[in-house]
Amino acid sequence: MVGVIDVGGGLRDIYGAGVFDWCIDNGVTFDYGIGVSAGSGNMMNFLTGQRGRTFGFYHFFAFRKEYMSAGNFIKNHSYIDLDYIYGKMTNSDGEYPFDYEKFAENPMKYTIVATDAETCEPHYFDKSEIKKDCYDIIKASCAIPFVCKPINIDGRDYYDGGVADPVPLKKAYEDGCDFVVVILTLPRDYRMEGGGKDAFAARMLNDKYPNMSHGLYARFDIYNQQINYLEKMEREGRALIIAPDDLCGMTTLSKDREKMRKMYEKGYEDAKILKDCVFLNMK
Repeated sequence: MVGVIDVGGGLRDIYGAGVFDWCIDNGVTFDYGIGVSAGSGNMMNFLTGQRGRTFGFYHFFAFRKEYMSAGNFIKNHSYIDLDYIYGKMTNSDGEYPFDYEKFAENPMKYTIVATDAETCEPHYFDKSEIKKDCYDIIKASCAIPFVCKPINIDGRDYYDGGVADPVPLKKAYEDGCDFVVVILTLPRDYRMEGGGKDAFAARMLNDKYPNMSHGLYARFDIYNQQINYLEKMEREGRALIIAPDDLCGMTTLSKDREKMRKMYEKGYEDAKILKDCVFLNMK
């Protein structure tokens, strides 16, 4: 079984949109996929074959104040209004509706990673749990700690899946994958350092979610260990890394159309490495 993982990375993951659009253009399919954070939204659109839809959400809609703004944070305690992007915009009566029927019909298995806010353990949602016009699971996977308020599903609060399991390669193998393509949005040789925004978010969340706070402090170490493991699996022929050689000046939430387009084009170009991957099904 051949899998694909998109690890997310906020607006940087327009890079992943480029990778998936190349896959759609060239008839590349996978048996299994895992979406983390923004990668969960990217992969949803890949499953429907709605080419260019992901690019539009980054390149155009991210600039709307209804989607991302300080006003949202003041009003709703969430800089990113996930209800707007995965509700009002995405629902069947929305401005840019998601093709749920094609999503449900696609035989590709799909797992979405979120982080339980109380325990800071990863929670793996299945594709079958996503219902038409109810995309709370995707919202949960994308809810950046402190930047967004948590998403409540069945009485439990969830945050961004990238906290607990940022590069879920072992999960893909556990679920039966023999070979996995992993889309990163940081250079392959990049290693995270502690502190910074994660430490700030950890301090803000410590009173209500102490385990989540501890997890944020440790996230850099988890990411680095998982990237080391990913590189080992690539050397052994069980994984393939697609990663940008630079970030075109982008950060997680930087909004610059020129930089975004460059990242998208970089993803589309880098995806061409899949032409030589003997494990893939291509038309």
